[in-house]
Amino acid sequence: MVDTLITAADTHPLVVVLGPTAAGKSGLAVRIAAAFGGEIINFDSVQVYRGFDVGSGKLPPAERGGIPHHLIDLVEPNATFTAGDYRIEGLRVLESLRRRGKVPVLVGGSGLYLRALLLGLFSGPRRSQELRGRLGELAGRRGREFLHRMLLRKDPASALRIQPRDTQKIIRALEVCFLARQPFSTLLGQGREGLDGFQVFKVGLNPHRAELYKRIDARTQQMYAKGLVDEVRIMLARPHGTRIAPLEALGYRQARAFVEGQISLDDALRNTQLATRQYAKRQLTWFRKEPDVRWFQGFGSDPGVEGQVLEWLQSVLSALPRRLLSASSSN
Repeated sequence: MVDTLITAADTHPLVVVLGPTAAGKSGLAVRIAAAFGGEIINFDSVQVYRGFDVGSGKLPPAERGGIPHHLIDLVEPNATFTAGDYRIEGLRVLESLRRRGKVPVLVGGSGLYLRALLLGLFSGPRRSQELRGRLGELAGRRGREFLHRMLLRKDPASALRIQPRDTQKIIRALEVCFLARQPFSTLLGQGREGLDGFQVFKVGLNPHRAELYKRIDARTQQMYAKGLVDEVRIMLARPHGTRIAPLEALGYRQARAFVEGQISLDDALRNTQLATRQYAKRQLTWFRKEPDVRWFQGFGSDPGVEGQVLEWLQSVLSALPRRLLSASSSN
């Protein structure tokens, strides 16, 4: 649609596609990238891990339309990968795309990763493996809920934001509290280094709630049919598999409970559907606080919505100051 691929240095466009899970973000992002000479950058916190494909909703290579996808399958399952790590990798990819005259199209559902890339992260204390090890051991003995209660005493604001099951984020918040001797939430409110040199255009998908829940339930059934349980078994069979952090993610946690004999397969499916609907609601709450989002009512797979999105992006991108280059000269 547009072969103007390189803009002025301080106005390079960056498109963000956000919204709840199952809203059709990934497919829409591919169509945007194809229309405007772009490449995809993932901001889903589970899709960065290799081997977590079905349960994370990772778009199969055959459905990527030949568009390069970045920050997918980036690290091994047992690796520790934080929002800070994501920002480092994301900035590297953004600079590469800018040099090559490509439009970055960010897509995903992890609001913290998006915020880390666009707004930056606070300058907190360096990680302490010793302290993290002690906190992890404590979680093993007393349970994750014990750590969450500890965080509630130390930093109520962070405890309200972080889910009790998210052990990795709880440990990081406690680590900061202990090392900095002040609440994690206080440090988060201090100055950050945001993203420079890009003009950001945010596309928000807001499907009708009842239809979204139907699609969530149907997609969850497909995930179980396509091998979600097998993915969990493969991960648990790896060395130290029970400690692999993404197994605590939505869908994987419920399937793991089935694999370990705690619940039936039917219960795992129903629990995943319920938890995913609740997650979608939290995503919408988070993203509605995101500034400057152009919201579209419907799913990204709806041709009408797609047409509206492309028309809007055409109008805003064509208004940017730029110099004309052919697609072949920008590669």
